[in-house]
Amino acid sequence: MVKLDKIYTRGGDAGETSLVGGARVSKHSLRPSAFGGVDEVNATIGLCRLHAQTLKDMKIDVMLGRIQNDLFDLGADLATPPSDTTNDLRVTAAQVDRLETEIDVMNATLKPLNSFILPGGCAAAAYIHHARTQTRRAERAMTALKAIEVVGSPAMQYINRLSDHLFVMARYVNHQHGGDILWKPGLNA
Repeated sequence: MVKLDKIYTRGGDAGETSLVGGARVSKHSLRPSAFGGVDEVNATIGLCRLHAQTLKDMKIDVMLGRIQNDLFDLGADLATPPSDTTNDLRVTAAQVDRLETEIDVMNATLKPLNSFILPGGCAAAAYIHHARTQTRRAERAMTALKAIEVVGSPAMQYINRLSDHLFVMARYVNHQHGGDILWKPGLNA
């Protein structure tokens, strides 16, 4: 499906990029901003995986690996204008359902929260929290795009559910490696 034999093409030197199907748009337009945000999340998930591997937690690494592949699917989905029917690669309801199932399994091992938590804990959880905040930023870019163009419902559901997934995953990792850090309102007032 993808063949990259030459990395630089000079096609973006004037500030434009190609979408799936060949349409050219400004690199700062909403569609590239959306799939660029997803790419940032994916890179941070790579750091999360690195830290999960140091914990010898293959369950977390495997989930994050699936998420990375899903994020490439999401990027392809977002890089395809709604009028283009040449790309069949779209995020599906099954991918959203898988995230929900994983959330439920991890959350079942955790105590309910009585306070907000501070992003942090062990290194893996801190990076997972960072990926969660980047996911929210990517979601904001996607909702801006959705305000003017069609973005598939499964894509919107996936990005929203992913931030929930990463929140629960960070708690799950911290539960195994030291615990969450709770917010103490007014502590320094």
